[in-house]
Amino acid sequence: MTTFVYDFSHGDKDQRELLGGKGANLAEMTRLGLPVPPGFTITTQACRAYLAAGELPTELPEQVNEHLSALETAMNRKLGDEADPLLVSVRSGAKFSMPGMMDTVLNVGLTDATVSGLADQAGDERFAWDSYRRLIQMFGKTVLDMDGDRFEDAIHRAIEGEGVDTEVDLPVERLRTLVEEFKQLVRQHTGRDFPQDPRQQLWQTIEAVFGSWNSPRARLYRRTERIPDDLGTAVNVVGMVFGNLGPDSGTGVAFTRDPATGTRGAYGDYLPNAQGEDVVAGIRNTVPLTHLAELDSRSYQDLLHTMDVLEQHYRDLCDIEFTIERGRLWLLQTRVGKRTAAAAFIIAAALVEEGTINLDEALGRVTGEQLSRLMFPAFDLSDERPRLATGVAAAPGAAVGAAVFDSQRAVEIAESGTDVVLVRRETNPDDLPGMIAAQGILTSRGGKTSHAAVVARGMGTTCVCGADGITVSADSFTTVDGTTVREGDVISVDGETGAVYPGEVPVKPSPVVAYFETGEVPVGDPLVAAVDRLMRHADSAARLGVRANADTGEDSQRARRFGAVGIGLCRTEHMFLGDRRELVERLVLAEEDADREKVLAKLLEAQRADFVDILAAMDGLPVTIRLLDPPLHEFLPSLTDLEVAAATGSTDQRLLSAVRRMHEQNPMLGLRGVRLGLVIPGLYDMQVRAIGEAAGRLRAEGRDPRPEIMIPLVADAKELALTRASAQQILADIGVEAPIGTMIEVPRAAMTAAAIAEYADFFSFGTNDLTQMGWGFSRDDVEGSFFPRYLELGVFAVSPFAVLDTAGVGRLVEVAVTDGRASRSDLHLGVCGEHGGDPDSIRFFHHIGLDYVSCSPFRVPVARLAAGQAAVAESDSDSR
Repeated sequence: MTTFVYDFSHGDKDQRELLGGKGANLAEMTRLGLPVPPGFTITTQACRAYLAAGELPTELPEQVNEHLSALETAMNRKLGDEADPLLVSVRSGAKFSMPGMMDTVLNVGLTDATVSGLADQAGDERFAWDSYRRLIQMFGKTVLDMDGDRFEDAIHRAIEGEGVDTEVDLPVERLRTLVEEFKQLVRQHTGRDFPQDPRQQLWQTIEAVFGSWNSPRARLYRRTERIPDDLGTAVNVVGMVFGNLGPDSGTGVAFTRDPATGTRGAYGDYLPNAQGEDVVAGIRNTVPLTHLAELDSRSYQDLLHTMDVLEQHYRDLCDIEFTIERGRLWLLQTRVGKRTAAAAFIIAAALVEEGTINLDEALGRVTGEQLSRLMFPAFDLSDERPRLATGVAAAPGAAVGAAVFDSQRAVEIAESGTDVVLVRRETNPDDLPGMIAAQGILTSRGGKTSHAAVVARGMGTTCVCGADGITVSADSFTTVDGTTVREGDVISVDGETGAVYPGEVPVKPSPVVAYFETGEVPVGDPLVAAVDRLMRHADSAARLGVRANADTGEDSQRARRFGAVGIGLCRTEHMFLGDRRELVERLVLAEEDADREKVLAKLLEAQRADFVDILAAMDGLPVTIRLLDPPLHEFLPSLTDLEVAAATGSTDQRLLSAVRRMHEQNPMLGLRGVRLGLVIPGLYDMQVRAIGEAAGRLRAEGRDPRPEIMIPLVADAKELALTRASAQQILADIGVEAPIGTMIEVPRAAMTAAAIAEYADFFSFGTNDLTQMGWGFSRDDVEGSFFPRYLELGVFAVSPFAVLDTAGVGRLVEVAVTDGRASRSDLHLGVCGEHGGDPDSIRFFHHIGLDYVSCSPFRVPVARLAAGQAAVAESDSDSR
């Protein structure tokens, strides 16, 4: 027989998957001898069985009845006893903390027949009737799916009728009347009376808590927190202890350290003469936890002792729920407490300093997401402000500037010294200059993997996408309430929340970014000191190197300051926009070799200057330069625009003819990458020569440039062999050596990696395109269309463009790693897709043996942290 029920005395904190976090921690506190009311836990396994079958497991009633009898013995009361009734609380508790997402019912066991017995035993009739109305209210909302406002409205009418401030002040006679009103509401809603059998109440509540696992708010929370849908929740049945028995009773929440700042001490809230959920419900003003010392000094000292025991035992900040019943302390829950990003780093470093944990453990106590939050400036929202709109928080940060609706105008206005926010329906590569010039980006379309979002994150620019409540035109946008924002109007964009505000919201700069920029730790700054300590340990532990994706000398310098050990991806396509776009048009139009050579000579000069700038910034470190990758249509005028212009006779017919000739239905699967180098004469040769000459010039100056040449979109070894041979000849003529490798970004390349490796000094995995081609998704189209539905259905828990799909795309990478190194043992391996800055993906890349990851400069510290964490986790696993 499967064991579905465990007494608190038979579990421990390591059984969170079976008993849920709440049940496991109640069992652990019981094991420690702390004052926990008796009770038992119905396992997550029972929940999963219930959800799968639609009914309770057949073995469950007998097991619950057995443990209920033991609980009655421990409490010396019986469920349903009219003279001295046992009451229980029924609380959910999943493996991972989901505060406020699922349901709780208190005072189960109260009926018309038992309420008088409770009043007699407590010596307080008002307490008994208040507890009864609480049961009906909670039971109605949680079990019977009633609208909670119907109960609240009745309470409000009672408060107004009695002329008191809160329901706590209602006299017993009014509470009796309120109970009858509540029972009438139940009868109206269900057609049945409120159940008067305590065991029926218990079983209905257990089923309701199981069912709350799939409530809309719980499902949404799990998607947000990346919690699997198949874990289920445990149910904890606990003997009731009461904080609403008078001024010597109460309920509260305590933290062993300040969850906002990480400062050690007793923090929390206390509410005298209150029960259960009153503290978090906000129906009355609480007092600071320290006031308990004045109200009940003995209970306060007992609580401080308990807090110290729990923090030492869990070796972390603990969040504790407690009740004081007539001067006696009871613990209802503990867990490792949630905290702000700043507090996470400060607490981890402090616990090391105190000798509680070591640096390896401290590294596991913080996350890349927390570090990322610390790096962005934030708005000071101490005053409530109206919003213009809300969209997708695509790239964190706080940006203030004049709204500008055209990329070139953004550049012009920014160059005049005015901060701007670029506002577009959506962005495209032509908008890059304006995006670079802008403090923030706002679009009415697109999601977290849209062009605007990806580029903004790469640049560390604040971005809000998909604000569909605004209508964007050529020179303004209009909100749903009719407000119009025109060019020059100042707006504030919050990339942390997705909010857009009118006017200028004050901004607080990030001291953590200043630390990464300068390496200096201000005296007396515990946050920066903690970040510095953990980052230095992460770097010392890491095996994976962290490079950056950078296309300019300025970005390269920033990446180096942020700790990058090289450039893993320099995209040369960004060097062909702006004024140089005309040169690309001329290259396409060239019909004679001489004309083509003139254009290539101009491009060579410009490219050489680009590479001198970047290689100088990264002197002594490797710089992987990807030759031109996107299709040429991105550098040419729109065919539709040209044809419209042709109708009026205002278009260059040669350009129109060339664009028509090169037009493709699906250009991302057409003439791009290595195919350009093989089909467009001289294009790749020019780029290789520019790289070689830039390196030669710097070496002549006594510097140490280390370029690496990456051939994109190779699908067959012959493509790489031909391109490599040409590149090697050019480098030999210049007298410069450089590794030549390829980007593995199509599935065929991954599956034929052994053959390709014969011509490659390195592989760099382009996981963005591997994901796109592996799934058959168009990255620019799918997130805003069916991705939300796929996330809702659980097809995937998170976008595969955000976190690597290890089962599919990761398998392609792993095959290429194994086969590539089997063919060439010294093959250098890296990754340069968006996943190179994602901590979950970095753990996988470490596991399969890559040499480095590459990400945007702003993500370099996050990747460094994740690389160290991956190495420490592997070491811990090996030592077990």
